Amino acid sequence: MNNDEQLSLFLGRQQHEDIEPTNRSMYDKNVLMHAVTDDVARCHSCKLGSTRLNTVPGEGNLDARVMFVGEGPGADEDLKGRPFVGAAGKLLDAIINAMGMKREEVFIGNVVKCRPPSNRVPEKDEIDTCIVYLKRQIEIIKPKVIVLLGSTAYKAMIPGSKDGITKARGNFIQVDGTEFMPTFHPAALLRDPSRKTDVWHDMKKVMSLLREEM
Repeated sequence: MNNDEQLSLFLGRQQHEDIEPTNRSMYDKNVLMHAVTDDVARCHSCKLGSTRLNTVPGEGNLDARVMFVGEGPGADEDLKGRPFVGAAGKLLDAIINAMGMKREEVFIGNVVKCRPPSNRVPEKDEIDTCIVYLKRQIEIIKPKVIVLLGSTAYKAMIPGSKDGITKARGNFIQVDGTEFMPTFHPAALLRDPSRKTDVWHDMKKVMSLLREEM
């Protein structure tokens, strides 16, 4: 397997004839992201495709330095086709604003792009099937930091990790030049507001790293 084939396999799709993976910087990020969005819209590769109302591919700045990744869409997101628009989303917006940024300056997405019924935790086969879209988005955006919101996002993006989210949070994990910061999901903060202090501590580390790399 050559390098192009390996990259294509990582991105979770076959290599398109008109887009050479090794020359991705030559192509407009918007075109590449639209291709991901279209693929998500047509996807019925797992059982979540039969129960969703809308796909929720993610949204935001394609030159974002920070990417926030959650577990999956909830009822509000499924209805509107946008990530983090319910109560947890409002709290995430507040966190982003407190970091001195706007929602439009970051990219927000989820490990799975369709709502699991009754907001259950996505199953392993669903994550394994859907995460290829997230990896393609990461390859397009190339963020400096990816904030992993909650245990599902953490375990999906850092496979083989033995620590739970409570122990892992607040510590950068570098993978292929990208810094991952695990922290609590905003929904967990709604259930237990005392954890807001921990999340803010984690976000200050993210802010510090971004300042160092400016």
